[in-house]
Amino acid sequence: MRENLSLFDEQYTIIAGVDEAGRGPLAGDVYAAAVILDEKNPILGLTDSKKLTEKKRDALAKTIKEKALAWCIASASVEEIDTLNILQATMLAMTRAVEGLSIKADLVLIDGNRIPRQLLYPAKVIVKGDLLEPAISAASILAKTARDAALVTLHEQYPQYAFDQHKGYGTALHLARLEEFGVCPAHRKSFAPVKKLIHNQG
Repeated sequence: MRENLSLFDEQYTIIAGVDEAGRGPLAGDVYAAAVILDEKNPILGLTDSKKLTEKKRDALAKTIKEKALAWCIASASVEEIDTLNILQATMLAMTRAVEGLSIKADLVLIDGNRIPRQLLYPAKVIVKGDLLEPAISAASILAKTARDAALVTLHEQYPQYAFDQHKGYGTALHLARLEEFGVCPAHRKSFAPVKKLIHNQG
């Protein structure tokens, strides 16, 4: 059952939830996912991906991919982030995720407070939607697990930065490795700590 049916006009029958992962990190692409859940085949345990353990997220991601009517994971590259800015790159990743769905949604529910201007679908925003709306929760899980997997792959390319541990976030470990090894192509050069380092080392 949809928990928040009162929020929505009953004319919408195919509803996609959308969320992103990776706006804050200093490295790696930003990811977004869109999910259309099957109300006849509910998934237990859906919530904000940040409230789940890695093991639970991975298990739920597998279940979502098996049970959802449609899902799509998309991203915007580090180059796009540096060119457009992180907000617009995030909006682009969200739009790509919705457009990549195999079923066309009647309504798109987006976590947060902003609708991508490129999105050519009826859409509503829900603050804390990843806690309130199951389809957004599912999208948050797919986006987060996909991004984490991408950062593990990035670690294999650039092991000196320990991307597998901090996933690109500006932790003390990451900042120390940045200071030691400098900036690699996976770093977001428009982000202040990276930009400052490039300036200082230039």
